[in-house]
Amino acid sequence: MSTTAAPPPKKTNRIGLDILPYRGLKTTLCAGCGHNAITERIIEACWEMGVQPWQVAKISGIGCSSKTPAYFLNQSHGFNGVHGRAPAIATGAILANQNLNCIVVSGDGDTASIGLGQFMHMLRRNIPLIYIIENNGVYGLTKGQFSATADVGAKLKTGMVNELTPVDCCIAAIELGASFVARSFSGDKRQLSVILKASLAHKGLSVIDVVSPCTTFNDHDGSTKSYAYMKDHEEPLHELGFVPSYEDIEVDFAEGSTQEVELHDGSRIFLKKLGRDYDPTDRLRAIGMLHAAAQTSEVLTGILYVDRSRPAFTELLNLVPEPLATLPQERTRPSAEDLAQIIDEFR
Repeated sequence: MSTTAAPPPKKTNRIGLDILPYRGLKTTLCAGCGHNAITERIIEACWEMGVQPWQVAKISGIGCSSKTPAYFLNQSHGFNGVHGRAPAIATGAILANQNLNCIVVSGDGDTASIGLGQFMHMLRRNIPLIYIIENNGVYGLTKGQFSATADVGAKLKTGMVNELTPVDCCIAAIELGASFVARSFSGDKRQLSVILKASLAHKGLSVIDVVSPCTTFNDHDGSTKSYAYMKDHEEPLHELGFVPSYEDIEVDFAEGSTQEVELHDGSRIFLKKLGRDYDPTDRLRAIGMLHAAAQTSEVLTGILYVDRSRPAFTELLNLVPEPLATLPQERTRPSAEDLAQIIDEFR
């Protein structure tokens, strides 16, 4: 009599969930699109960190990048807004319920063109959310025109050369107030995974600019956002290590000096020196190095800037911990006496 072996138990994370609730629909993006690699890293990071999927709000605008939230965390809340308006929608969601973990996925056009104004004000406010820019330098959904992040001298397949100065989203983020800023490459799985996990532990605005080649319109000779260009010009600032707050802190880097940065929840980032001494808490130096790298066509990747001292926007507003929609009327409506006093102040 033959017996059928029992299937091996599913691997679960620290909150008892397997990987399935962290996945989403099957991608409809082009084969080989860098955006799909970013999706896989988001799934892995959220699963490994034990994020509760039903406590996540996924927000996006318009473009190829804005399809990404459909491909991860199938049990979370989601809202696909209009072009460039994801920052405002995400801000409203966080103010209404600051217990949510908010992940915004945007593109270089969605962020740096029509959405630039909204992006800038989100930076100023240090909204506590993760803002991922899937940056390919073109409008992939509308046949590959240059976007505002295209480098001077970049060439399209049609032969057109970009002559306009690009918007550097990381410089803008550091300059205007984001408290965690990083740049990575969709093809660098290890680095991007560490950055995403660190951003999940950070309390404040995390801006992650990910160079994500468009295989259809911008992955050819002459493109500065192609796989080949990134492999030739990527300059990692450091080798990254990350230890979540719920794990013992044991780090062993064989060579090079290491700097430790503690995040708000007690998690820690370890930055191993790679040929240069880099302090991610030095704002002015971070901006200077990005400007210098642009002059030599280098693409600096890694954690560029971290500021634990800057309060998030929700802290400045002194919001109650409960979701606003759950508050009873007596906590949301002023009393007759308070209302009379307010009216008197305007007489």
